[in-house]
Amino acid sequence: MSALKDQLHADLTTSMKARDALRTSTLRMVLTAITNAEVSGKEVRELTDDDVLTVLGAEAKKRREAAAAFAEGNRPELAEKETAEAEILAEYLPAQLGADEIAAIVTAAVESAGASGQGMKAMGQVMGIVSPQVKGRADGGAVAAEVKRQINP
Repeated sequence: MSALKDQLHADLTTSMKARDALRTSTLRMVLTAITNAEVSGKEVRELTDDDVLTVLGAEAKKRREAAAAFAEGNRPELAEKETAEAEILAEYLPAQLGADEIAAIVTAAVESAGASGQGMKAMGQVMGIVSPQVKGRADGGAVAAEVKRQINP
């Protein structure tokens, strides 16, 4: 079992003993998502820490999007719950990159790919270089927006 999954199980036990309902339900939800990822596909497999981080990132993104939708729909109590769940999940994710750090990574990738001024046809090439560097540490939409900004003349 991956170290991160072990940590999630240990934290679940701790939160159950502390009667922290929100943390308990959030950790149960993410552990269920991890189990579903393990059994999806043709054969059962054990997830690595990187795979677990991918699942955590996806679940956190779902919570952020749901919170925004609830806030837009004038449901602040549900938006607060989703935001709180996202904050709990964020504790297990690597520190997020800031806009300046993303811009620096993209600039280096554009230069190494020679994609400056090529427009959208270079988007895939640059994203292929940038994506592994920012995986789990930056929102894909923010990265794509920065790439578009830098490659378009």
